[in-house]
Amino acid sequence: MKKSIISIALALVAATAFFGCNKNSAVLKVGATPEPHAEMLNLIKEDLAKEGITLQVIEFTDYVIPNESLESGEIDANFFQHLPYLESFNSERGYHLTSAGGIHIEPFALYSQKITSLSQLKDGATVAIPNDPTNGGRALLLLQSAGLIGLNANAGVTATTLDITSNPKNLKFSEIEAASLPRNLPDVDIAAINGNYALDAGLSASKDGLFVEGADSPYVNIVAVKQGKENDAQIVALVKALQSQKVKDWVKQQYPNGDVVTVF
Repeated sequence: MKKSIISIALALVAATAFFGCNKNSAVLKVGATPEPHAEMLNLIKEDLAKEGITLQVIEFTDYVIPNESLESGEIDANFFQHLPYLESFNSERGYHLTSAGGIHIEPFALYSQKITSLSQLKDGATVAIPNDPTNGGRALLLLQSAGLIGLNANAGVTATTLDITSNPKNLKFSEIEAASLPRNLPDVDIAAINGNYALDAGLSASKDGLFVEGADSPYVNIVAVKQGKENDAQIVALVKALQSQKVKDWVKQQYPNGDVVTVF
């Protein structure tokens, strides 16, 4: 049902683009989660228009449909995920998606509405983490860095709760869809929340995070395309526009505390 609704929405977007754009304009449909991805894309619309490219931004609120839509050809690119997630998705679904370029990092952090320091975390506390393999693994690595758990040394970025080798506070884990974590924050003791969903909920890693991912994070947010499309002229122009000084300056102004950090 979800896919049918998305397909209809994309068809309407395409029709609007056809009738509302210059005949010589190329329409580039890019899926994105709202903050900061869609905001960045909207920032560069005029820049791409000067090159004869009409950028259509289609907003998604989950981490699955944007890749399904890209694989099926309903959109030309998406901008919401980091490379480990894309690689995991390809492996699980047999998809053929690849990175066309890295743009920024959104530091992952631990948040709570019940405590103000991890030292206040009680025995048997409930911890919410994303339920997708890559972001779940990222959350567990963050919890390990915070000294709350220990993981099997070979677990890597796709660690699961089965890889926990040490849990001195007897933490209980609740695996929840990433987009729903902010809404579930009142119901748990702490939650590991993705940067974009934290920002969308008015949370700041630098101000509200009890423990924040280090600046050496490998989880760079990328522009994803179908394999073989990464060198298409429109995609190259899109990545170039996102990797511009204009975007870098905007990020510094919007997120002066480092909640979003460009990598170019």
